[in-house]
Amino acid sequence: MSDVSFVRTEMLPPKDPPASEVGALGWAKANLFSGVFNSILTVVSVVFIAYVVFGLVGWALVPSWSMTSLAECRALLADLGRSTHNGGACWGVIAERWNQLLFGFYPRELQWRPVLDFILLFVALGPILFADKVPAKLIYFSAVFPFIMPWLLWGGTVWLPVSVALGFVFGYFTFKALAEQVSELVGLIGGVVVAVVWWLFLASLFTSVLASVLPLALEPVQSRDFGGLMLSITIGVVAIGLSLPLGILLALGRQSDLMIVKTLCVGFIEFIRGVPLITLLFVASTLLNIFMPPGTNFDIIMRVFIMVTLFASAYMAEVIRGGLAALPKGQYEGADSLGLNYWQAQRLIIMPQALKISIPGIVSTFIGVFKDTTLVSVIGLFDPLNLTNAIRADANWNGVVWELYGFIALLFFICCFSMSRYSMYLEKKLQTGHR
Repeated sequence: MSDVSFVRTEMLPPKDPPASEVGALGWAKANLFSGVFNSILTVVSVVFIAYVVFGLVGWALVPSWSMTSLAECRALLADLGRSTHNGGACWGVIAERWNQLLFGFYPRELQWRPVLDFILLFVALGPILFADKVPAKLIYFSAVFPFIMPWLLWGGTVWLPVSVALGFVFGYFTFKALAEQVSELVGLIGGVVVAVVWWLFLASLFTSVLASVLPLALEPVQSRDFGGLMLSITIGVVAIGLSLPLGILLALGRQSDLMIVKTLCVGFIEFIRGVPLITLLFVASTLLNIFMPPGTNFDIIMRVFIMVTLFASAYMAEVIRGGLAALPKGQYEGADSLGLNYWQAQRLIIMPQALKISIPGIVSTFIGVFKDTTLVSVIGLFDPLNLTNAIRADANWNGVVWELYGFIALLFFICCFSMSRYSMYLEKKLQTGHR
């Protein structure tokens, strides 16, 4: 018999995969049309989304920016053949009142100050949020900014924030001197005492003397003129900036072996977490002055700062405590084996790992605090939501709702989404394990 076997001497060139298995078409087939039920659900969802999107776009794309009242908007909608009731957006209210929604009743000629403050805020956050991408020396400006911010917003003499900053300087040098000579605990107590004595008894004299010799001041602005998104950002930044270090101290205090310290921290955390923020704001507005000496004028926004910060720090403490509990015991034992004391171990080994684990919870708490700033409307402060009532009280805009709330929702979404994206960036940057 003749041999008809064949042995191939060269490989066939590879063929491209089927078009239906790769790219966008392959992804859609695997995720959206993988079965009868998924295909039906996909079609129904696409139809619903298209209906909502086209309806929203049609409602929003109305040339009503130049309108000066709701009546003019309704006349425009009638001319376009649309329903005069929610047949289209009346953007004239935003064009006319955007300034009020952003700055409240802050004097228009002084609004460059909060704008400058907002720009400087990003500069100050640069070395904190993006330490590897900005000059390291910019951290000095970050340390100075907390004293510049209130001066720009409230105005007054420049020597007041200088005197407050000097209290921290004197306290720091007292701490360093006593820590080297005696102990860190004595140094900490001494630094706090020196700073408090300076602020209570000497700072006002220092401010008045220098203000009379060298009167450098900005025009004062009353707290009742604050409002809009500026007020929400101010409260949010202060509460976020102060609640994180306070939350760290409370979390460490709750895990402390010192019974008094642990009891105080647990009591504070449980009390604050058991009381609604709106109740604390009412306390700040009406009851806090009862505990102050007669004649004390305690700024309303300062009271809100205190209450919102305490509220956020209690929740922050529990988030950080979760990060501490997630660390294996070997990390603590490793710190002990290196001969580190308590604070060195926390600063160099324990707390960096705990904070990295707690990033999602920390940012979620920050976002919640920022959104909760709208609750100040219950004590008479004009946050963006409370300003909508003032705007709709105008006869020209009585009945406008969705445009105002939509604009405010967009502002808050931009701020909260930015924090969420930074959280994801930070998690990715600090990821050290293998997935």
